[in-house]
Amino acid sequence: MTSQILMQPQEIVHLSGISWHTYESLLNELSTSRRLRLTYYRGNLEIMVPSPEHERYKKIVGRFVETLAEELELDIDPLGSTTFKRPEISGGEPDECFYIKNVKFIQGKTRINLQQDPPPDLVVEIDITSSSKDRFAVYAEMGVPEIWRYDGNVFTINILEDGKYIVVDESLAFPNLPLTEISSFLKNAGSKKYLELVREFRDWVRTQIQE
Repeated sequence: MTSQILMQPQEIVHLSGISWHTYESLLNELSTSRRLRLTYYRGNLEIMVPSPEHERYKKIVGRFVETLAEELELDIDPLGSTTFKRPEISGGEPDECFYIKNVKFIQGKTRINLQQDPPPDLVVEIDITSSSKDRFAVYAEMGVPEIWRYDGNVFTINILEDGKYIVVDESLAFPNLPLTEISSFLKNAGSKKYLELVREFRDWVRTQIQE
């Protein structure tokens, strides 16, 4: 087993040569008290302690998704950082995830089994302190059709096509809206109060819907 520490030791650790059994044991042992986020892909394990900055952007983008659904009168099911697994291959915990088009297939379920249930329609990834190639590979394995990613500067919409994610201008979950403009709202996150930013985003969405 080898490890590589990136950024500050308390934030991110990468380990290789990790068995699926070890990954599941860590999930079980840390399930009740952890703030750690675990991503497993074919023997590689990333362990991250989210920073306040990471959590702030995660909450804002998640709220933006809910605002869009409210204004468009769409039914959604937000499942936050639910752990999704492909046994023996991959496991991951999105920053935020939402069932939108497939909400009727999972509503009310207390467990999601990707061998029977669809993956989330939309995953939110805040990738400020690291850039994990394995994380996108995990979501591709699961068949997640869309990822919204923010790296602290740029917001991108990523669509799964032929097993890989490509950057596009239009969301599958919320088509016909110029959602790349979310980047400008996120750049104001440090200078505006949370609810003020949400209100401004809601006003913008209403303007776009009326056009």
